[in-house]
Amino acid sequence: MKCTNSGWSAEVGTGSFSTVAEASINGVSLYYEEHGTGNPMLCIHGTGGSALLWGDAAAELARRGRVIIYDRRGCTRSERPDHYDMTTVDQHADDAAGLLEALDATPAVVIGRSYGADVAVDLVQRYPDLVRALVLLEPAVFALSAETLAWGEMVRSQLQAAAAAGGPGAASERLYRIMLGDAIWQGFPDAVRQMVVDNGPAVLAEFAGGWSRPDPAVLARVRHPVLVVSAASSPPAFRSTNDALAGMIPGARRELIGGGHLLNPAAPVVLDFLEDVLDER
Repeated sequence: MKCTNSGWSAEVGTGSFSTVAEASINGVSLYYEEHGTGNPMLCIHGTGGSALLWGDAAAELARRGRVIIYDRRGCTRSERPDHYDMTTVDQHADDAAGLLEALDATPAVVIGRSYGADVAVDLVQRYPDLVRALVLLEPAVFALSAETLAWGEMVRSQLQAAAAAGGPGAASERLYRIMLGDAIWQGFPDAVRQMVVDNGPAVLAEFAGGWSRPDPAVLARVRHPVLVVSAASSPPAFRSTNDALAGMIPGARRELIGGGHLLNPAAPVVLDFLEDVLDER
């Protein structure tokens, strides 16, 4: 993996070191930020999102270590490759591994939301030495059962119909309305809704890449601390698939909290888990 950094800037204040930069990882320029110092934590956003959705949580997490947030390939401020019609979870895991190595940030606690949690699972399977612990916020591993896979395919069908009628941006909006509900979508600031719409091509590329299929035999050998968090108000398919995934990982903690799919990465259950992990010697 080719890893180079460029364009960084730093600000020092109240003991926190902040960086805004770009890194060339696997031939793609990735936008990233660093906040805080100490134990590294890598935050991976979900489909249609970016590091913009991690601002408040990143500030809270940075009180506990060195937080790295970034835009995945194809999203917002990171490079979107030409002819970006398809991407896969393992491609994004390769990018995450390259970024961790480029920033000398291993082993890291990896916190993933939705598709970003799928990326985190693939990362621990193929790059276990780069990972210290996992926080999985409603991973979308729908291929674990026929029932959840059927629900995922229903979502894919709706996105394809939306894209055919209104383009990639319409598909991205439709995804967020399905996952979060119309009221939450309408309540987003205009800039957030525009970000999601602009990421429409990346949304379609991720769905075109197929479903994440973790290897049960590999997961059974995972010895990293793992927290799997689901939301009470999310579509039931998430709780079902999250239960199945947690059951495959020895010692994984399972938590159900209030709210919807866009879970807070700095929720109390996450902070409690991080306290236990980071206090270990």
